[in-house]
Amino acid sequence: MRKMSLFLAAGLIAGCMTVPAFAESETEAGKTWVIATDTVFKPFEYTDADGNFVGIDVDLVAAIAEDQGFSYEMKSLGWDASIAACQAKQADAMIAGASITDERKESGWTFSDGYYTATQSMTVQKGSDIKSFDDLKGKNVGVKTGTQGAAYAESLKDEYGFTITSFEDSPTMYQAVLGGQVVACFEDTPIMASSIKDGDLNLEIVEGSENEGSPYGFAIFSDDSKELLDMFNAGLADIKADGTYNEIIAKYLGEDAVPTEEESEGVTEAATEAATEAVTE
Repeated sequence: MRKMSLFLAAGLIAGCMTVPAFAESETEAGKTWVIATDTVFKPFEYTDADGNFVGIDVDLVAAIAEDQGFSYEMKSLGWDASIAACQAKQADAMIAGASITDERKESGWTFSDGYYTATQSMTVQKGSDIKSFDDLKGKNVGVKTGTQGAAYAESLKDEYGFTITSFEDSPTMYQAVLGGQVVACFEDTPIMASSIKDGDLNLEIVEGSENEGSPYGFAIFSDDSKELLDMFNAGLADIKADGTYNEIIAKYLGEDAVPTEEESEGVTEAATEAATEAVTE
């Protein structure tokens, strides 16, 4: 997989991919943190029509870095490669719409406070005979490797009698549904909704197929990155307080997607408890 590095200080990436610039140089800010991410997880991280690397996660990190005064380099590696880079200490942290789960905590992830809560759902071709999980018996569905959507499908497959095929990225998985290689796929609801709308895909989310959902978190895999995690949490609280967070969510998902104060507090409390447990376990 080709690796692309986003140099935030200069606002440029090799291959002319640009991102919002951050003013402080490495010399001025001290350490430059390496943050790994994905490129095909719209609207959280993706490239726009002009080749710019954009998305909710990209904007959140930029805003938090400016608030906290740290420098960073964002590397677009893909989901699996981002995890591997963090585990190998080739990256300091990861942000890629990663759901906070007990399984991940037990395998070495340490999460920030939650910054957005997403459900997972099932998507099929428009006009499909698949109207519910009951219609999946004897059929094959698609998932993206290592994601919460994959975990959701795994939790249902024995009960409803379907098999699973794994894919490395979302676009390939969607094309498999469109091409008939699988009858449905499971992924995070806002990702699928955005992809279907913006790509004008002949797909639809099955009503009532969503789970309860869980918050997304910024993740580290080593105590060496604890300082970065603390800055992320502090910066996240600040940009929520000054309205920047709501502006970012509304920019990509619309005003209706901006969480209420009660919803935001609930996510933060749950994620903080999860992160604390991860550190103390």
